[in-house]
Amino acid sequence: MNLKDQITELKKQKNAIILAHYYTLPEVQEVADYVGDSLGLARTAAETDADIILFAGVHFMAETAKILNPDKKVLVPDMRAGCVLANCCKAENLEAFKAKYPDHKVLSYVNCSAAVKALSDLIVTSGNALRLVNQLPEDEKIIFCPDGNLGDYINRMTGREMLLWDGACNVHDRYEVEELERLKKEHPGVPSVAHPECRRELLEKADFVGSTAAMLKHIHESDSPEFIVVTESGIRYELERQNPDKKFYFMYDGDPKHDCFNMKKNNLENIYQALLNEEPELVMDEELRKQALLPLQRMLEMS
Repeated sequence: MNLKDQITELKKQKNAIILAHYYTLPEVQEVADYVGDSLGLARTAAETDADIILFAGVHFMAETAKILNPDKKVLVPDMRAGCVLANCCKAENLEAFKAKYPDHKVLSYVNCSAAVKALSDLIVTSGNALRLVNQLPEDEKIIFCPDGNLGDYINRMTGREMLLWDGACNVHDRYEVEELERLKKEHPGVPSVAHPECRRELLEKADFVGSTAAMLKHIHESDSPEFIVVTESGIRYELERQNPDKKFYFMYDGDPKHDCFNMKKNNLENIYQALLNEEPELVMDEELRKQALLPLQRMLEMS
């Protein structure tokens, strides 16, 4: 029996579900029960009736699943799979920043630690940020963390003047507008899609800006047979599955330096071992979990 079959058997035996992000390896996405972006993963984690949630993603995503499911066992194939963006905003630093602006609400991108969520008034994802921010009073004073590029995009799209934390995704922030322009010249007339974690000058050159799920939807519904794709290359698996007749051109295609090395730490072997041994298990202080739950619940209610 191969690893995929063994993983499938273990899932049945243990009433386990595997949640995976679009940026994980293709073979990981193949064994997952649900593959999605942060918003879809959060919703699925909140609704599952599984006893065990194995999260093939990065650490903050597994934390989110635990916050929403205190009575379920949450497994993480590799506890070292962190997030550079989440790490750039420490709770103690945010707390000190908040103290300078006591009349501001804190909106935190879901790509942050449980401790940062606990200091937040509302959590947003790249998929729902514009919609949720537009639901807030126009005169609401807001601190947005930790992704400054996403925050800048929200400000420009909504006319807000949120105070922005100086953080960025180490993958999307490195995408250069010159590379996008080169691809556009190489493939004239081919539309481009980009993730809002990219820098402003690149987003202004893109034909469509949206979350991972929004890009997938846009491409699938489009009549265009080709696309330039400006996000992590793990999305290729789902793009080709949904659109077998379309062609895709990725930024820095085949260069692992421009992919999320943390997402790629999830593999079939450590997923199998995690299910077999039911470890590593993510555990969380209950008081912290309760505090972090409130802004997440508000997000899900507003979504």
